[in-house]
Amino acid sequence: MSTAAGLRHDLLWQKVTIAIPYVWLLVYFLAPFAIILKISLADPVIAQPPFTPFFDSQGDITATSDNYSFLLTDKLYAVTYLKSVFMALVATLLCLALGFPMAYGIARADESTRNLLLLLIVLPFWISFLLRVYAWMGLLNNYGVINNVLMWLNVIDKPIAFMYTDFAIYVGLVYSYLPFMVLPLYATLERMDLDLVEAAQDLGARPSQAFWDVTWPLARPGVIAGCLLVFIPAMGEYVIPYLLGGPESLLIGRVLFDEFFVNRDWPLASAVAIVLLLILVVPIVFLQRSQARDAEGHA
Repeated sequence: MSTAAGLRHDLLWQKVTIAIPYVWLLVYFLAPFAIILKISLADPVIAQPPFTPFFDSQGDITATSDNYSFLLTDKLYAVTYLKSVFMALVATLLCLALGFPMAYGIARADESTRNLLLLLIVLPFWISFLLRVYAWMGLLNNYGVINNVLMWLNVIDKPIAFMYTDFAIYVGLVYSYLPFMVLPLYATLERMDLDLVEAAQDLGARPSQAFWDVTWPLARPGVIAGCLLVFIPAMGEYVIPYLLGGPESLLIGRVLFDEFFVNRDWPLASAVAIVLLLILVVPIVFLQRSQARDAEGHA
């Protein structure tokens, strides 16, 4: 094969390699997004499918913004969005507070112990997510393991109502998504050069000062990745609020499910999903731009 033919072959493979993720995004993100957006601009009807077509018989566009106007005027959705953001943010901060020391300890452990600790972090994924949530129902209910142990130790006289509270939802969210915080933090901290921390302490920095001046800035990419991996799925979580929070916990995942499958109002449910997507995507875009500016500033 000539040099020119070899260069054309390599260039073709580079283009194919670059095109694969774009095709993936087109098929599995942009196409579903376009379908949901189209449904959100329709009106609900009692038919199959349960929404009006985008074009009428004359080929004219029949799109409407009534669903988005309804979301803006009904306080229920605003409260639900705000509560979902708040609970997802609190769960993310709790995962960070628990996950950072865990990831730091695993990264500084010897190799044999490190592998065992990583196995313990990944081990819950070998069990069904639904079974793990059901297990917490058995632990937190009025006559579950936790209340029985506390009453046996005479710490309490009657069961504490853990179930169907925000506390139970936080427990489920933190337990379920903590590994998503620990693993990216571990990947970042494991590559960190400990000589930098020792140099800072040799120059007179206190351990806390060395942490904030050296360890934290170097761990920031893992912190950001872990927070995104926890916040995004926690924001739209349905199973945990439904099982541990009860029917009164109206988070956005529950509202979205009810609109689709209980009320069968697909256009309104699609509008709820589009707004939820925008709430999640817009901060990510600004975060990426901020990181790009920081990278250019350090270059």
